[in-house]
Amino acid sequence: MDAMAVTLEGPGRLALKRLELHAVEASDVVVSIHWSGVSTGTEKLLWTGEMPSFPGMGYPLVPGYESVGRIVDAGPAAQGRIGEWVFVPGASCYADARGLFGGAAQTLIVPSARALPIPESLAEQGVLFALAATAQHALAGGEPPDLIVGHGVLGRLLARMTIASGAPAPTVWDNKAHRRTGALGYEVIAPKDDERHDYRAIYDASGSSDVIDILMTRLGRQGEIVLAGFYASRISFAFPAAFQREARLRVAAEWQPEDLAATHTLIESGALNLAGLVTDVAPAGDAQTAYPTAFEDQECLKLVLDWSELA
Repeated sequence: MDAMAVTLEGPGRLALKRLELHAVEASDVVVSIHWSGVSTGTEKLLWTGEMPSFPGMGYPLVPGYESVGRIVDAGPAAQGRIGEWVFVPGASCYADARGLFGGAAQTLIVPSARALPIPESLAEQGVLFALAATAQHALAGGEPPDLIVGHGVLGRLLARMTIASGAPAPTVWDNKAHRRTGALGYEVIAPKDDERHDYRAIYDASGSSDVIDILMTRLGRQGEIVLAGFYASRISFAFPAAFQREARLRVAAEWQPEDLAATHTLIESGALNLAGLVTDVAPAGDAQTAYPTAFEDQECLKLVLDWSELA
């Protein structure tokens, strides 16, 4: 079996080409992908060549960990799942390329356990499960944020999920005026317009390693800074401000299955609204122009590839 896939040949070099897939094993499912999301965090770092050393790193590779489609075939142990509409958080099913993270392809072969049933009615919004689970993992590790830094998709999900949990609405910072729109039940302001210096829990979703010194001065005593983004550069900060506040620093790593399950419950119950987060949809055949758009167009929050034309 083979499939068309987005392949990064090296930094800044992307192709859409046919790749051979591994054989289907007993508990595998074969998923015909309809939509796959483009990450402006990890995938952008792969595109620019700034991605730090990471397990499975190397070119050529198939990026993507936000794919949605239908199970069309399966191994003997998973035949009962044929026909399900599922979210797939990436795959490693290629004979001629690395799967890091492997989801940007026309067809994926994955263990049945990695295919999460989701409502088909979510359409392209279904690709947001991975980022929502990332936000859930960060939130589950400590107190809810009263300040969120960055109003991209992750920052918006953190704010929406904080409110959905019953916690008070957080303040959100963003330096870019066009990113200060689209808030649902919370306020987005420029950092320069915020005079508060006693935040209890600050969640950084900016991915900027330069912001930590600023955030230290905004913490209350024994406050916590949560690194919820992915950082290409070394994290450092001046010690005196952290010492004076007895600050805590927490890294929120990759989501776990329980985070995906909790996110699924929030979405199905209607507590988490995904509207307005996917701003661009492009045919998968236009991947070579779509990826730079996702990374460079400041008006683009989340770009999704539509694979239906290649079915």
